[in-house]
Amino acid sequence: MLLVALWLLAGLLAARQAADVLRRPPGERLTDLETWIGDRGVLHVSGSLYEGGSFTGTPFSGLVLKPLTRAAEESLGVAWTFGTLLLLVVLGLVVARALPDQVSRHTRLLAAPLAISLMAVSLPVRSTFTLGQASIIPVLLVLLTLLRRTSDRQAGLLTGLAAALQPALLLFSALHWLTGRRRAAAFGGGAFAVGTGAAWAVMPEDSRAYWFHHFGGAGLGEPADSLSNQSLHGLLLRLGLDGPPELALLAVLAVAVAALGLRRAVRYALDGQALLAVAVTGCVALAVSPTSWQHQQLWILLAAVGRVGRNRSDRLMWPVIVIMVMSLDRTALLPDVRLYDVLGDNAPLLAALTAALLMPFLARTSPLWATPRPTPRADVERSRFRYVPLLRLYRRPLSRPNLLLELMLIRVFYFAYSSVRGLAPGSRSLAEGHGRQVLAVEEWLSIDIEYSFNHLVADTPWLKDSMNYYYSTFHFLVPLSLLGWLYVCRPAAYRWARTPLGIATALALVGFWLYPLAPPRLMPGLGYIDTANGPQDFGNPDFGALTELSNQYAAMPSLHVGWSLWCGVIIALVAPRLWMKALGMLYPMMTVAVIMGTGNHYLLDAVGGAVVVAVGFATQYVLTGTGRAPRTDKDLTLREVPAAALTAVRALPRPPVPREAPAVPREAPTERAGTGAAVAEQDRAPGAGTPAAGREPATGTSGDGRQPAAGAVGDGAEPAPGVAGVGREPGVGTAGDGGEPGAGAPARAASGGGPTEENAPDPAVDPVSPSNGGAAR
Repeated sequence: MLLVALWLLAGLLAARQAADVLRRPPGERLTDLETWIGDRGVLHVSGSLYEGGSFTGTPFSGLVLKPLTRAAEESLGVAWTFGTLLLLVVLGLVVARALPDQVSRHTRLLAAPLAISLMAVSLPVRSTFTLGQASIIPVLLVLLTLLRRTSDRQAGLLTGLAAALQPALLLFSALHWLTGRRRAAAFGGGAFAVGTGAAWAVMPEDSRAYWFHHFGGAGLGEPADSLSNQSLHGLLLRLGLDGPPELALLAVLAVAVAALGLRRAVRYALDGQALLAVAVTGCVALAVSPTSWQHQQLWILLAAVGRVGRNRSDRLMWPVIVIMVMSLDRTALLPDVRLYDVLGDNAPLLAALTAALLMPFLARTSPLWATPRPTPRADVERSRFRYVPLLRLYRRPLSRPNLLLELMLIRVFYFAYSSVRGLAPGSRSLAEGHGRQVLAVEEWLSIDIEYSFNHLVADTPWLKDSMNYYYSTFHFLVPLSLLGWLYVCRPAAYRWARTPLGIATALALVGFWLYPLAPPRLMPGLGYIDTANGPQDFGNPDFGALTELSNQYAAMPSLHVGWSLWCGVIIALVAPRLWMKALGMLYPMMTVAVIMGTGNHYLLDAVGGAVVVAVGFATQYVLTGTGRAPRTDKDLTLREVPAAALTAVRALPRPPVPREAPAVPREAPTERAGTGAAVAEQDRAPGAGTPAAGREPATGTSGDGRQPAAGAVGDGAEPAPGVAGVGREPGVGTAGDGGEPGAGAPARAASGGGPTEENAPDPAVDPVSPSNGGAAR
């Protein structure tokens, strides 16, 4: 059922993308095809391909893609669009086939539609469809080299053809050479030379212009310092560097990124993660290329296959961030604040550099690669009320969620909230009609106190100023501060508390959409005073500058009251002192007074805010059965936070201190029966066939600085047969840190040599780390 649903989703997303292109007028769709089929396009121009500066491809691409664009010209892009759609489906199938061997068949079946769906909503693929680019072709050519039946000759030809279309992809031939596939590397270089030479023979002037005047496409298309160019060259230009200093720094950075990135890619390729190695190499190519446009950035999305984190709760951090960076624009990722401009404007490049150089992807030989540390969860709770059934489908996690992932999700959730609120219906007549309805109900209930209280506040300067400041500041400051304190000091309570807050906010969006309501200060002829912005110009449809910023008719329910009530309930439940609890419950009461005194809400709006929060807490109870803030042994007080932070810093892994092995007198080697291996009897460690520290004898050898026993030292994980040690030959067992020895060497701490428990290298870290001793076998 899940497989069918994923394929339906992939089909709908792909079809929607194709329909979005085809429903546009012919002059507005596939705009980049104008460089081919326009009046001054490649198919019609008699002079140089680069005469107008709009064509950015290599001369080889201009030579081989003309038949494809001719078909696009004859069918107004329909054939081109469906051809791109077919390439996308094939690419998703190839990605699923290229996953590591340990991945189950069921996972591979689910991976294909999931990959197609993610690529269909990504910015590179959407840009490819919209502009009519052919950037999926080089990616597909390189990924085809990962299939089992692809020979070295075929892999080289495919890589060379891709490099002839995008020269930076020649780095894949270097990857073949460094991983021992010399034949593939030679054929790749030869295919690139033949393709480039053929284009040079047919179009010598264009080839000379591309390779000498516009090396690698520099100076073609948009300006190199535009935000569309997500390369190191574009970043340096945007930072203000130019001329020889910029080129010199670019050369140094490009060489360093290429060397380090290829080194990591080689490690992952030898580790059996060929798809990750290709993604890392593609990210390196994006960074070092003179120009890297949005439709060429699909390599970054492929890097999501890397596994990061020792805990299961951390596994989603990297793929979710990659998907968000490649699917959302700058305004959705970060607030529109100048301080974040460098991060937001260069997010794709930073993601590529992170994947290529920094992200500590797990080695496949690590026991944590397949079995991460589980997330502790609470037992299923029983309902405290017979008439309230619990779903019992969700066991509440007790650990602290990943901070970076949490911040990104909060930012995207708030962006979605702001967008939906801004798009809610804002008809003036409808909102004012609802306002009269609310006032009529309040008058009937004799609770219409907004007018008198609003004028009291407006006539009291100190009260007006304090309430205006309260209204504009506390609404975000208090909830965010409370969430931060819960995350640090009460991790289990943080997960419990954020659920009703999210549900209440989502329900409020439904209210904004279904019941647009004009607040009292925007009701004409009733005499309410806007204490913050002064009298409103009711003859202006937008009611001044304030209403141009957000939807002013999103008033029912009041989230100022809703969020403040949530804060009050949480503080009342988790605060250790009675006066703190009382202060927490006073906060929503003050907020109700502020929203009415400033003319921003009716009293019934406050009731609506309380209702959505109550529904949020009730839904959370039905899901988890937790009626009060949960506690764990990891909870902290504010006084304990600095000591806990210092302890966490001290617990970080340190590089092992090299030690010299003690000189041991050697005797003549004897032949071990059944193995043919010469060993010295005096050279054995206590675990090499003799009992050590009261343990049973273990098969293998272990010594100070010598060949260790077959296996790997894990982080408290279960022994994994056949797992190789860090940078060693594979064997038949493992020894865990603090666990029982496997069928290999005992724990190093027991042997008296090598790294101790505090500084032992962890096989779960990046295999490129120097502490891992090189590539995993």
